[in-house]
Parts: sequence; structure tokens; C-alpha cells
Amino acid sequence: MLPTPKKFFVTAGSSEGKNPLNAFDNALLKGKIGNLNLMRVTSILPPGVEYCPDMEIPPGSLVPTAYGYIISDVPGELIAAAVGVGFSNDTFGVIMEYSGKCSEGEAAKAIERMLIEAFETRGMELKGTKIAAAEHRVENIGCALAAVPLWY
Repeated sequence: MLPTPKKFFVTAGSSEGKNPLNAFDNALLKGKIGNLNLMRVTSILPPGVEYCPDMEIPPGSLVPTAYGYIISDVPGELIAAAVGVGFSNDTFGVIMEYSGKCSEGEAAKAIERMLIEAFETRGMELKGTKIAAAEHRVENIGCALAAVPLWY
């Protein structure tokens, strides 16, 4: 069984690549998580987890991460991705991810709405948020990505 993460941060990045996978990899590098092995997880932030914006994770680590991304090969298209973490006073938090053909600001607003709904659905009070977003105007093949890495 995996241990419960104790730390997290939010990040976002966007980039071009010569193919979709390299565009994705380059966006990961811009978000400072390109040298990690991401294990995609869903949307719950463990109770008591600490926000560590400058956290460094050893390269090659297996890292539980909630993330959203979009890749496009339509020159001139604007794409964006965002993640958000919603906090409660005394229990777990909720993570939401979004990506689409929109601006960074529109993606961040979508995340705000999603967090409000997630807390309302759970009957919990939303005490605060952390949001990261990135947009990208596609030249050839572009990617926008946003993520919440969780660490021990």
C-alpha cells in the first residue's frame, strides 16, 4: 500500500513540440515536473497535507499527480489548462482539473466554479483555493498542462 502524501504544490506550463508527445513533455518541463514519473490520480487532497510551492522532488520519483492537459495541432488556436485545490477547515480537500480551447483566465474561472460545486455537493464549506493555469497559442503542435503533484 502506498503512503498518504504529506505535501503538494500546484503548477502549470505550456510549450510546443515536434510531435504531440514532445509537446506534452515540454509542457511538463515548463511546469517543473518533466523529470518525474507521474501516476495520475483523482481529485482528493489528503487531510493535513502541507502546501509547499518550492518543493523539490528527486528525478525519476513515482509521484501521485492530478493533472489536466490539452494538445492541439491547429496553428493559431488558443488552448489552456488549469488545476485548483479547494480547502476545508478540518478535513480533506478537493482537486479539480480543466482543459479546453480558451484563455488561461477562462480555464481558471472554470476551476473556481468546479470547486464551488464539488464542495456544495459534499456539504462542505470551501475555505480557500490554490489555482494554477497556463495558456498556449499553437504554432505547430502545442500543449497546455496544469498539475497538482503530491509528495511524502
